[in-house]
Amino acid sequence: MYERLKRTSESASDAVERLTEIMQVLRGPDGCPWDREQTHESLIRGMIEEAYEVVEAIENGHADNLKEELGDVLLQIVMHADIASENGLFSLKEIADAASEKMLRRHPHVFGKKSAQTLKASGISVDNVHELWENVKQGERGETSYTEEMKRIPRHLPALLRSEKIQVKARGAGFDWDDVSGAFQKIGEEIEELEEARLEQNAEHIRHEVGDVLFAAVNIARFLNVDPEEALNAASERFIRRFSSVEDEANLASRALESMSLDELNQLWELAKEKEREECRKADAGGKK
Repeated sequence: MYERLKRTSESASDAVERLTEIMQVLRGPDGCPWDREQTHESLIRGMIEEAYEVVEAIENGHADNLKEELGDVLLQIVMHADIASENGLFSLKEIADAASEKMLRRHPHVFGKKSAQTLKASGISVDNVHELWENVKQGERGETSYTEEMKRIPRHLPALLRSEKIQVKARGAGFDWDDVSGAFQKIGEEIEELEEARLEQNAEHIRHEVGDVLFAAVNIARFLNVDPEEALNAASERFIRRFSSVEDEANLASRALESMSLDELNQLWELAKEKEREECRKADAGGKK
């Protein structure tokens, strides 16, 4: 009955059509009860998780894994399109057409009256393209203020990334320091205010000031051209590596971590950091040979 769906596709369009038909079968009367019950809302968590798994596959450099995870994201899109189509909202074709129209509108330097060659000769840069993209996007959404632009930044974005985007909007309005020194001064002020809140023992005030410290740290990262999400993830990975070394050393000494004093643990931590630095020195020396 489904032999045609079991055959490998010969083109990209055939492959998408095959996946669409499979989803329609799964959500049909004789399909899968779980798939039939899904809604846009029930799929939110899955979409977020799949997107993060794509990022992890990219960072790990695993092409096969990346292909699989991108397929999972595509599956999410097809399922959302099927749900919307069932409710008379829109179809997968309309999703693809809307994306195509958006790309045409937001790349007038390629698809507009002025050719890419003409603009290239005039010295168009990546920054120019980004500014053009933002201007077109702002016009599409009918945004008339920087506040409206900030409010449209999705709340479900990772908090550090959302903060950075908000700060970029503020910079566009001229509300920013001239250089990173102002951002460093600001984080110092915020840390002092956090200490004051701690002394007050006011939980809401403490939460407020912790947020301000994190927001200020993102500002510093932005000035230094550091992605705050990547930097924090790298720090977390570094912590895990060093903690693993601490645990290994404790095991070699037949000691349980819980039985060790903080001073003893700190000594092992410093040892782990030194080992890491030594490995980096060896790697650097090897690369220079």
